[in-house]
Amino acid sequence: MKKACKLAALALLILAALGVISGYLSRKLPIGDKIALINVEGAILTSKDTIDELKEYAEDDSVKAIVMRVDSPGGAVVPSQEIYEEVKKAAARKKVVVSMGSVAASGGYYISAPASRIMANPATITGSIGVIMEIPNFKGLMEKLGVKSEVITSGKHKDMASVFRGIGDGEREILQNVMNDIHEQFIKDVADGRHMPLEKVRELADARIFTGRQAREVGLVDAIGNLQDAIDEAAKLANIKGKPSIVTRQKEFSVLDYISNGISKKIAGASISLTGALTDALTDGYPRVRAIAK
Repeated sequence: MKKACKLAALALLILAALGVISGYLSRKLPIGDKIALINVEGAILTSKDTIDELKEYAEDDSVKAIVMRVDSPGGAVVPSQEIYEEVKKAAARKKVVVSMGSVAASGGYYISAPASRIMANPATITGSIGVIMEIPNFKGLMEKLGVKSEVITSGKHKDMASVFRGIGDGEREILQNVMNDIHEQFIKDVADGRHMPLEKVRELADARIFTGRQAREVGLVDAIGNLQDAIDEAAKLANIKGKPSIVTRQKEFSVLDYISNGISKKIAGASISLTGALTDALTDGYPRVRAIAK
């Protein structure tokens, strides 16, 4: 009896080990055709996680195509540019299809531009190809409170855009030139990513927003469809026969992500009823530039 129990226990242990090995191999080896799903949600404040996923799936031979679900109102300039470049590299190796959610505007559109194909829902809020810099001015408040800020610098523009005194003579021109240059970079990258004439993009790059349906009419997106449609399109472009496996990375909980996602959902809910400059400001009007580094 004891011997039988030992043999049964050994058999169970072997089966468990085989299960673990099988699960590991199914994840690591190119078994079957796979489509990777990358989620970009909330404000784009960092690029590392998205870039890591793009590189991983671009180099994985078992992943035949990548679907990037974008639900973002934009964010910071540099992370958006970095993700743009990585999407461009991935699209050179395999098909990358973007599926736009409630909002994919400003930086959210920027990172989508170099994809092999862009799909949006009819009411997706997208576009917003423009730049904004917001500088609070507390000068009047400080004067009422009788508080002064004493500043010592090594150059006359070192405290440019200080919130305690506003924008000085000549500084507005400097800052406007910076904004114009970033805007021009945005326009050029969209033109390159979408294979559109530069002047055509320039006509659309006044920071206006579009619905998904309007964006398709002007060439900023390719087709109307939901996430499943984007997955089906990726399978078609990658010549996948049958139903592909969908692989995605489970992200660890982050307080920063939780806060930014909450803000983005409120923006997405409000943006449908807002127009013009107010909507553009809420969606960051292209990756928001906070202030000059000091």
